[in-house]
Amino acid sequence: MGTNNLSKSDVIKSWFNWFMFAQSNYNYERLQATAFAHSMLPVIKKLYKTAEEQKEGVKRHLSFFNTEPICGSVIHGVTVAMEEERANGKPISDQAFNGIKTGLMGPVAGIGDTLTQGVITPIMLAICIGITNNNNIAGPIIFVLAQFFIMTTISFSLWMNGYKYGRIAVEQIMEGGKINRVIEGASILGTLVMGGLVGRFIPLQFAANLDLGGMQFNLQADLLDKLMPGLIPLVLTLAVLKMVKAGVSPIKLMGILIAFGAITGILGIF
Repeated sequence: MGTNNLSKSDVIKSWFNWFMFAQSNYNYERLQATAFAHSMLPVIKKLYKTAEEQKEGVKRHLSFFNTEPICGSVIHGVTVAMEEERANGKPISDQAFNGIKTGLMGPVAGIGDTLTQGVITPIMLAICIGITNNNNIAGPIIFVLAQFFIMTTISFSLWMNGYKYGRIAVEQIMEGGKINRVIEGASILGTLVMGGLVGRFIPLQFAANLDLGGMQFNLQADLLDKLMPGLIPLVLTLAVLKMVKAGVSPIKLMGILIAFGAITGILGIF
């Protein structure tokens, strides 16, 4: 049996392995299982001294596993805490490890995908694309640095808190419907951000001018922009949404949009 305690550096090494190699050897049979086992190596080597114990420790974490890698790190923190308890003599079975991982990986993935891909990344893109559109090279630099800092901070803090509070912390998050409120709130924020991107980055406008008794009247600038800026991109987006719900394939949808843009452009409408 190994030592009773893990040092902070052991836990950090375990996190680093996951953060850097979470998607390595990703395969259809076990998805992230080998990356999970790899992340546990510093812990297993510290807690178990014999080759047989270490071999069993690695095999224990080769079961099917798949979650969002940033927020999903909380599961690894809990698992590290469980490994430490097992090394201290607590009766924690291999099935208990697999049950915790299997039970948490789906809900945590839902939170992680919504937060990282549906909220943080679109917000950073909206900010940094706006900077880049002003011919400022700082846009992509800020995006890369901000994404790295934000994702690293979330991953590391969740890992360490998962290890610190163990299973109790995650159960408190899951109970009472709190997880559903988190997902709902993040989804609403992500939808608002994506709605803002539609108006900002779909530059579709009426190009035609009307001659009203010698006075040029631009339908876009003199009417629509005053009533509701971004109305045409909104209408186009809703039309695309309706076609998607009607079952139009993405390839066919792209063809329709290309044809629409070409025809209206040639006719000078948009």
